[in-house]
Amino acid sequence: MATDANRVAVSTSPTIFRIRGLGKVYSMGEVSVHALRGIDLTIEQGEFLVLLGHSGSGKSTLLNILGGLDVPSEGHVFYRSREITGASEKELTLFRREHVGFVFQFYNLVPSLTAAENVELVTEISPDPMTPEEALELVGLKERRDHFPAQLSGGEQQRVAIARAIAKRPEVLLCDEPTGALDIRTGSLVLQVLERVNRELGTTLAVITHNAAIAGMAHRVVTLKDGRIVDERRNERRLSVDEIHW
Repeated sequence: MATDANRVAVSTSPTIFRIRGLGKVYSMGEVSVHALRGIDLTIEQGEFLVLLGHSGSGKSTLLNILGGLDVPSEGHVFYRSREITGASEKELTLFRREHVGFVFQFYNLVPSLTAAENVELVTEISPDPMTPEEALELVGLKERRDHFPAQLSGGEQQRVAIARAIAKRPEVLLCDEPTGALDIRTGSLVLQVLERVNRELGTTLAVITHNAAIAGMAHRVVTLKDGRIVDERRNERRLSVDEIHW
């Protein structure tokens, strides 16, 4: 990975991530758990990618490695032309701060801060951020900027979390079960926001889900099982949120 003086640079390459021979082994006492085994995958700029698979298939481990939250046991990960495998913690922190946004199943909002203040936490440390108002408007919550998390529904809280993630204008948005804690109606609103972020901002999107129906929205669907990619397909026609039946 690049040093502070030569940080990960924006490139005109259409490839965002190139992953080769990726493996991850967790040691639990005398037992070794193989979370990922020989993963080869390329993710393109502006792509909406869905990762499917049962619990324990390796989806979250893969996403965490892509986002610099975890490190592989073997193999290589390139972000554009830069290898992030083996980067220092300081370099990975810089990589996450400047290039990657995260959305998780649980919203992780600060309860004592308003929606706008939660978003502002990210904009204060970003080199070229949106304003909190711009980010909240993009997710349809500009009028709720002064509300605290306890005054918002689950779907609204998740949309604030998305606003917080995109406010720093990341090139990549990594989402781990973003609708997992929501009902169908509010989950659909969140999916509409994610689709809009991908379409209007050109943000590369990788979404983990157990819900196979959501895969119809994606450009490409990758299915994992026991730490391996077992299927990969492109959607000839992408479905709108209104066409998805959960």
